Amino acid sequence: MNEKNRGQFLSVEDLVVEYTSDGEVVHAVNGVSFHLEKGKTIGLVGETGAGKTTIAKSIMRILQEPPARIAGGSIWLEGTDLLKLTNKEMYEVRGKKVSMIFQDPMTSLNPVHKVGDQIAEVIQIHNNISKKEAEKRAIEMLERVGIPAERYIEYPHQFSGGMKQRVVIAMALACNPELLLADEPTSALDVTIQAEVLAMIKKLRDEFDTAMIMITHDLGIVAQVCDDVAIVYAGEIVEYGSKEDIYLHRMHPYTVGLFGAIPQLDVHVNRLAAIKGLPPDPTALPEGCHFHPRCPFATEECRHGEIPNQEVRPGHFCKCLHPEEGRSL
Repeated sequence: MNEKNRGQFLSVEDLVVEYTSDGEVVHAVNGVSFHLEKGKTIGLVGETGAGKTTIAKSIMRILQEPPARIAGGSIWLEGTDLLKLTNKEMYEVRGKKVSMIFQDPMTSLNPVHKVGDQIAEVIQIHNNISKKEAEKRAIEMLERVGIPAERYIEYPHQFSGGMKQRVVIAMALACNPELLLADEPTSALDVTIQAEVLAMIKKLRDEFDTAMIMITHDLGIVAQVCDDVAIVYAGEIVEYGSKEDIYLHRMHPYTVGLFGAIPQLDVHVNRLAAIKGLPPDPTALPEGCHFHPRCPFATEECRHGEIPNQEVRPGHFCKCLHPEEGRSL
């Protein structure tokens, strides 16, 4: 990315992340780049294991090292490269500037502490206020996410899955962060609660003018909350553009395959369309385009060399030698 993109609120440039497992190197993230404006939301979409959560954890600097290692790239937040900060400096950033909603709320909540105290602790760490004032703000945050103040003194096991997720959201937003990373925040919830939690996230995001990265494999969620979309496959962004670009003018065969797997209520089929094959082994990624073993339009040229990231429309990028073929699927 150039200096102009570094002036964006968030710019991820050529991020490379590897894991070492049993002597093998897992290529989890392979040269990912994107940017995000303040107050906007980008969706990272792809199959399980595509590298979406690793990208978010790299931004938060919470990867377990080892086995993880950020092998290259930079992450610029308001002109500061987060990867060059010390652990102490990054400790000040987490929670205050950048927060994360994790997929499973039970992994984010301490089972032996009251939920209100856990939120108050976050507030007190990042603000020079008394314990009493922190508790008051924690109660206000609980009420903002629809939890009565009297439940402040209860423990995580006394809450349902949906209510636990509300507590985690309250904790993530307690210090009014500028960037919120939401890692499949509704995947463990039933459909009705999903809709409520999503509506609440959108409302609070707009209230606080928070930029957000929504990690999901649910294209319906992307349609509801995102401005831009990055399609992630085998640790790469294979297509990137506005929500309208991706939904109305999708180009990459993988993106087209994802949309083709969505059931349509007005069309009767015996089996849903599926992308043939399986995602590649991240310890031995295919040469050339990583998607070529599953692509119906792959040519010999796709099997070797670097695949360019083409700008097929203004602001719409596709990492494919034959993007026009994908549209015909």
